[in-house]
Amino acid sequence: MCFMSNPLFFDEILKRRFGDVYLRIYAASPLLQYLSFKTKSVDKSSKSRANFANLYAIFVLVEDYINQGYDTKGDYSTYKGAIFSALFRRQRQLPFGQKLQNHALNNRCNDEFRKYFPRLGKYPIIRDLQKQLYWFDESLLKIDIDSKEFNIAKVILEIIHTYTSLKEEKYSSFFDSCLKLQKDSDSTNLIKFIQEQLRPNIDARIFEIVSF
Repeated sequence: MCFMSNPLFFDEILKRRFGDVYLRIYAASPLLQYLSFKTKSVDKSSKSRANFANLYAIFVLVEDYINQGYDTKGDYSTYKGAIFSALFRRQRQLPFGQKLQNHALNNRCNDEFRKYFPRLGKYPIIRDLQKQLYWFDESLLKIDIDSKEFNIAKVILEIIHTYTSLKEEKYSSFFDSCLKLQKDSDSTNLIKFIQEQLRPNIDARIFEIVSF
């Protein structure tokens, strides 16, 4: 499955990182296609959810992969694995992650990925349930184009980080506007602001707050 309409920031990152071959890398990468779908809410309708749980499950495991140096050297198959408690704690340190549960790391991310790529036979998260150890499927991070291998691990982190930052900017701007309107005696400005927040392309959380 190949998603053809990416968020603007998504294409900008791929172009900057990979130049002329960015479209071919995107087309060859189920993981990038999945992330494209998961980050569409940055500029889509109020029905689109932020999807932080599954994104952060991917983020913390790819971050661990990079921190261990496997994006540049070494045999990842020999890695002892990331400890669940450390991954879970790291998830909750990320923006909007304070209340995340363990579902995405344990099965939800893989289950959703399978829905989009049912014939691929690969899933992002590999687990040893008995030892509570986790790995990322490295084959999803390595893309071959014209006999040249591209490791997209750092790009994955940049995409998720940028998406999160854009979401933070939207929420910050919204709450700053709310504080200013508290001091505004002109009810016309308040009505106009509320109407703007109910547009179809407004963020889902903001839409829900204003609707309530």
